[in-house]
Amino acid sequence: MAKTKVLFGLLTFVTIGMIIGALLQLIFIRRLEESSGIPHWANDNDADDLRLGLVRPEIISWSPRIIVLHNFLSMEECDYLRAIARPRLQVSTVVDVKTGKGIKSDVRTSSGMFLSSEERKYPLVKAIEKRISVFSQIPVENGELIQVLRYEKNQFYRPHHDYFADTFNLKRGGQRIATMLMYLSDNVVGGETYFPMAGDGECSCGGKMVKGMCVQPTKGDAVLFWSMGLDGATDQYSIHGGCEVLEGEKWSATKWMRQRTTI
Repeated sequence: MAKTKVLFGLLTFVTIGMIIGALLQLIFIRRLEESSGIPHWANDNDADDLRLGLVRPEIISWSPRIIVLHNFLSMEECDYLRAIARPRLQVSTVVDVKTGKGIKSDVRTSSGMFLSSEERKYPLVKAIEKRISVFSQIPVENGELIQVLRYEKNQFYRPHHDYFADTFNLKRGGQRIATMLMYLSDNVVGGETYFPMAGDGECSCGGKMVKGMCVQPTKGDAVLFWSMGLDGATDQYSIHGGCEVLEGEKWSATKWMRQRTTI
């Protein structure tokens, strides 16, 4: 009888221990699940800078390599970049392949400006540049200054490559590896970013059906694409353009990234 009581006590002890252990495991798993959500990151500055849990990557092409990053910028960040750029907008230029300098051209009919080296130190701009670096896996110091652009009705940018065809620009930082194109405004008709050598379908570019792939400008979204292939050679398939704006204003911010430091 005594042995039975002892055995019953041991079984009860083991059962209770198993129940407690299971409960502890459930609590641990629950905490792991919660750690992957926004509430756990509420006071995490790095998570805030990177917008973890908010940015949604979508691969739309492997050749050329193109990723759409939904919700890459907050609405406040978009408005901030537009506000500091608006008073300093000037007619956009293109690179002269002979001299490497910017010249006016009918190829590009927008207006724009570059943030200064001092503005690069502002907390909000630093957060954006940090985010660009993490998602592109290219060091911050390899990036050029952010350029903010405005396309008004009937304005566009003919298809072109972002990599350099001249030797002048290669002296500082080497070739351009990739581009992060961020959309700062909504309610735009037309103004798509057009990749004529991506995909095998058709898309609407400024109201016209064309072969290739088009990305609709959506405020807060960004397009990351590479001008160089994995073999280190420039990728001719990365040719792209800005379709004609039919209604509204298209605002965007561009960050070009190089092989070496530009700072």
